Amino acid sequence: MDGSCVATSFRIPEQVLTSSGQRMQLLGFGTAAHPLATPEVAKQAILQAIELGYRHFDTAYIYGTEQPLGEAIVEAISLGLIKSRDELFITTKLWCSDAYGELVLPQLRKSLQNLNMEYVDLYLIHWPVSTKQGRYEFPVPKEEIIPMDFGSVWAAMEDCQRLGLTKSIGVSNFSCKKLADILALAKIPPAVNQVEFNPLWNQKKLREYCKANGVLLIGYSPLGASGTLWGSSRVLENEVLKEIAEAKGKTVAQICLKWAFEEGVGVIVKSFNVERMKQNLEILDWSLSEEERKRIGDLPQSRGCTGESFVSENGTFKTIKEFWDGEV
Repeated sequence: MDGSCVATSFRIPEQVLTSSGQRMQLLGFGTAAHPLATPEVAKQAILQAIELGYRHFDTAYIYGTEQPLGEAIVEAISLGLIKSRDELFITTKLWCSDAYGELVLPQLRKSLQNLNMEYVDLYLIHWPVSTKQGRYEFPVPKEEIIPMDFGSVWAAMEDCQRLGLTKSIGVSNFSCKKLADILALAKIPPAVNQVEFNPLWNQKKLREYCKANGVLLIGYSPLGASGTLWGSSRVLENEVLKEIAEAKGKTVAQICLKWAFEEGVGVIVKSFNVERMKQNLEILDWSLSEEERKRIGDLPQSRGCTGESFVSENGTFKTIKEFWDGEV
């Protein structure tokens, strides 16, 4: 560490997860990068994030960042930045090619080995589909996509929680209908549904459904995922958001994150740039006005992450509308 990071004095809001009673910071640090970051770059960024005050980290087997995250935590402890791993909230995810009842537990053990941990705080089903076993790539070959057996996969996720290998379990990229399918058969309900969320796709219907069912909605790509395979700069270049940011003397990113907090949604934000990491934390000592919130709420809505990779004419999901159960 070069000492350029100064720990934030702001306290990041927390939320209690209903199914486990755990506390989770509502601002998480994302580790997905496209193109994939080198392990050393990822590790240094995570170390800087810990020094700045981030305590919630989001990874996934498919990101290739579980190992750098685990190494960064060991180093952070040895540097005295944190006392133990227990001070952190760690999320990882089950990839589609392991979304089979008998593979869930072995795959979580593999992730724990990568992370050098005895448990994660949250384990999520990454997408609501299964693909050919043993294949780790994205986009996935469309001919290899098959419907997931929710019953056996969710039962195995519950086993992971009962065994103490994860404190909570949840889903990602699930529509209201697919979430309802899980809730109908769950003995332990999902604590979280992690989905795309930003001012241009505010998930109003899904948010209401999650709230009514005690599921916390966590948003990824709160800034539109510029620079990813599917993202764009449409959020950061939106004229209304730019006007509000200018009037407030803030960045568009800060406006988006503040708005998410005020909407009661947790967000995963990814930047390996130290200055932006700091800026993303500087959102806690000011507010948006009612008029500003209304202007953001009135923005035209459309998905950025369409799920097109999982859709094909002869496949399980023939249209984007079908993939999201009409929630487009």
